[in-house]
Amino acid sequence: MLLLLALPAGFVALWQLQKRIDERRAELHQEQDELVLSSGKLLKAMSLEYAPLMADIYWTRVVQYYGDKRAHGDPNFDLLWPLLDITTTLDPQLIMAYRFGSMFLSEPPAQGAGRPDLGVRLVERGIQANPDYWRLYEDLGFIYYFNAKDYAKAAAAFLEGSRKPHALVWMKILAAKVAEQGESRETSVFLWNELYNSATDVDIKKNALMHLQLLRAQSDCEHLDAIADEYEKRTGRRPKNLRDLINAGLLPGAPVDPLGYVYVFGADGKAQLNLVSPLLKEKNIYTKPL
Repeated sequence: MLLLLALPAGFVALWQLQKRIDERRAELHQEQDELVLSSGKLLKAMSLEYAPLMADIYWTRVVQYYGDKRAHGDPNFDLLWPLLDITTTLDPQLIMAYRFGSMFLSEPPAQGAGRPDLGVRLVERGIQANPDYWRLYEDLGFIYYFNAKDYAKAAAAFLEGSRKPHALVWMKILAAKVAEQGESRETSVFLWNELYNSATDVDIKKNALMHLQLLRAQSDCEHLDAIADEYEKRTGRRPKNLRDLINAGLLPGAPVDPLGYVYVFGADGKAQLNLVSPLLKEKNIYTKPL
C-alpha cells in the first residue's frame, strides 16, 4: 500500500527532475548529456502495472535524444543504447522501439550511432519477445545487408521471417536474391523501395528516398561513363563536359540527377554529381563511391 501511495509522488519527482535536465541542456547544447538512467529491471519492478507507461516516457526520451544529436551534429550517441535497453525492458512488446531504435543505432555516424552490432542485438531481443512479428526479421535483414555487410546472415534473416504468419511473399524472394547475389544494385533498390512504400514515419521515408536517389545517380553515372568510353574511341580523348557528348550525337540532351541537377565530368573524365547538388553531401556519408 505504501508503495502504491509513493508511486504518484515518484512520477512527479521524475518529471520535475527531467524538466530541469531539459532546461539545462537547452541552455548548454555542447555540454555532456545529463540524463537520469536507472536499471530497467528495477524500474519495471517499481512501476508495476505502470511499466508500459514508463516505457512510453523513456521511448520519448530516445526520440528526443536522437533528434537533438542529429540537430546539433553531435556524433556522440553513447546514451542511445542504455535508453533503448531500459525502454524495451519496461515494455518488451513496444515494437516501434525495436524498429526505429535499431535504425538509430545502425545508421553510419552523422546519421546514427554507427553500431550495427547493437542494432542487431536490439532486434534479436525484439524477436525473442515477439517471435511471430515478421517485420523484425525484415529489420534484421536490413541491418545485416546495408550496415554489417553480412549477406549470408541477411539472407537467413529474410528466409526465417518469410516463415512467420502474414509475412509477405517477397521476403522469400529477397532471401534467395541476397543468398545468390550478395550486394547488388537491383537488390538494394528492391529493399529501399519496400521500406519507402511500407514506412509511415516521415523521416524513414525521406531516408529511403534519398538512398533510392543515390542508387539512381550511381546507375546514371555508369551509363554516362559507358557513353564517354565510346566518345574516347572516336576522338582519342575523354569528354570534358556533357556538351562534348551532345555535339558528337551521343546524347540528345543534358541528363540530370533525381533532384534536377545536371551531371558533370570530373578531371578524370568520369561522370559525377554536380558540386551544387544536395545529393553530393548525402553521398559523402557513405563509403562506396558513386
